[in-house]
Amino acid sequence: MLPVSNDTLLRVVRRRARPRAEPLCVIGIDDWAFRRNHRYGTIICDLERRRIVKLLPDREIATVAAWLAAHPGIHVVSRDRGGGYGEAAARALPDAIQVADRWHLMENASSSFLEAVSKSMKPIHAALGATVVDPKLLTCAERLQYEGYLRREETNAIVAELAANGVSIKEIVRRTGRSRKLVRLIVRGQRTDMFRARQGSLDPHLPFLDAQWEAGCRNGAELWRRLRALGFAGSTRVVSEWATRRRRSERMTAAQLHRPPWLGRSPV
Repeated sequence: MLPVSNDTLLRVVRRRARPRAEPLCVIGIDDWAFRRNHRYGTIICDLERRRIVKLLPDREIATVAAWLAAHPGIHVVSRDRGGGYGEAAARALPDAIQVADRWHLMENASSSFLEAVSKSMKPIHAALGATVVDPKLLTCAERLQYEGYLRREETNAIVAELAANGVSIKEIVRRTGRSRKLVRLIVRGQRTDMFRARQGSLDPHLPFLDAQWEAGCRNGAELWRRLRALGFAGSTRVVSEWATRRRRSERMTAAQLHRPPWLGRSPV
């Protein structure tokens, strides 16, 4: 990628956005950042010819409406689902059809889906029977991760209890020492943690390890040497920890062996 300054990039965009003879009929309109979180403008594109038409200096309703009013031939306006551009289009082009663009539809649908899933993770875990973790089956790294998960769950429970008792968010922040943003997320039910085991370098080799184990090879160093011959780049410690967890799991009874709450991977 060639290095290019912001001013050069804007000059190129404006040069390509020079006035054209063809009338505008279908446009897309959205905001863009001169400087993120500080200054925003409006970009207008000709969707039929896939060209940038205009860069407006801001995203004020009056500015956008004035530009749209100067182009009465526009029949369709594709925009985000915010109210500002919709109001400007309705004011300047009352007969134009307004549609939501596909990117914002997918983004909004994805956000709504993820929010609904995050609020339902606890019932999902309970339905799967995956609410109990046996720390003896975890690696050192996973045990540290699990301890952090328990601390976060404890914080969630404390904040939720205070909120249920009618304590204000400001007072909860003062009592717990947590940030206002975090407390607000917990109160709204938007912070639901789940313990997720990390993807390990051994995962692609688990079928081979299982087969070797069943064939009678139970030594971690020997298993590592056989894996290394197949291209495994990990250390012997990783394989030895796997062998240790496997031996522990075989010694445990069915009542003691609980499924850890992560999805898409079985404990070994």
